[in-house]
Amino acid sequence: MKKVTKAVFPVAGMGTRFLPATKASPKEMLPVVDKPLIQYAVEEAVAAGITDLVFITGRTKRAIEDHFDKAYELETELEVRGKKELLELVRKTVPAGVNCIYIRQPAALGLGHAVLCASHVVSDDEAFAVMLADDLLDNHRGDPVMKQMVGVYNYHRCSVLGTMNVPREDTRQYGIVSTENQNGTVQRMTGIIEKPRPEEAPTTQAVVGRYILTPRIFDHLRALKPGAGGELQLTDAIASLLKEEAVLSYQFDGERYDCGSKLGYLKASVEFALRHPEVAEEFAAWLASRG
Repeated sequence: MKKVTKAVFPVAGMGTRFLPATKASPKEMLPVVDKPLIQYAVEEAVAAGITDLVFITGRTKRAIEDHFDKAYELETELEVRGKKELLELVRKTVPAGVNCIYIRQPAALGLGHAVLCASHVVSDDEAFAVMLADDLLDNHRGDPVMKQMVGVYNYHRCSVLGTMNVPREDTRQYGIVSTENQNGTVQRMTGIIEKPRPEEAPTTQAVVGRYILTPRIFDHLRALKPGAGGELQLTDAIASLLKEEAVLSYQFDGERYDCGSKLGYLKASVEFALRHPEVAEEFAAWLASRG
């Protein structure tokens, strides 16, 4: 297998939990302080050595394409005004040598279908990443999570799922993995089940929005029968994949913010604001004054 150089970003979802804010603007463009969620995910991918960004988009997602496109008028205006720092921020939205690929998902048919839409840009001998921008994963004291996962893949050369332990009462919100043992951060999976009830969950290891998958996953996605709403579930394809090749659970080092929920989004906004060089001190003082 080649190095991991492609990341798939499924961004076609409607973001109904943030209506009306997402009526005309993609949920992935919601800002955490001064950067949209999708940019945090892209920066994490680039830090892991990924050079091809594959966005699976929908008809209301043009703002994502515009965000990562060159903004000639804005750059010219900033340059004329001598705003060099802002100009540099705008220009490095997509670093040199990184390519953006946009693929339209014709209908909202599930995460598995979104991943399958990328099959024609991933070769038969390369694993690829899948990253959900809703899950903002932060490890500001060490390597970004996808970089950690690429390291695990490079050593084991098989699919890797980013996981974390959750309270047992929360298992119904996640895909839950079962593993051969419960020791260490890297464990070989024996199964995966979507949103089990707490009493039925085999473990409390929950999959969050980071995957490295071998191209064999596409065959399993094509073989799936659509479930409720005609959707193809990535979880079902992974459950089928691990019957023929190794799939690893990796308990990553870092903090996860569920920015698909209002509470998670607010927590991320506060945490990142408390670290932002422009506002951290005043914002911390303001929070303290609130008691």
